[in-house]
Amino acid sequence: MNVSELRAKLGLNQAQFGNLFGVHPMTVSKWERGLLQPSEYQSALMTEFEKAARQKEVTETIGAVLVGAGIAAALLLLLSNSRK
Repeated sequence: MNVSELRAKLGLNQAQFGNLFGVHPMTVSKWERGLLQPSEYQSALMTEFEKAARQKEVTETIGAVLVGAGIAAALLLLLSNSRK
């Protein structure tokens, strides 16, 4: 999985993407550069987020949801839409 591509599809910066996984933005940077690998749990979440990112309405709203409603709401949006 390409972390940088997923983050770009979701329209998130490294800090916002890191918030979804409870990691520092530098960790996201290291994932993107191949210096570190996400845990199995984080990789599984990313797989679900990638499924959700295929839907235009999700990619258009995820940033606003993350900022306005918080991490829990963004996670709920992403995971609920990954099943569609």
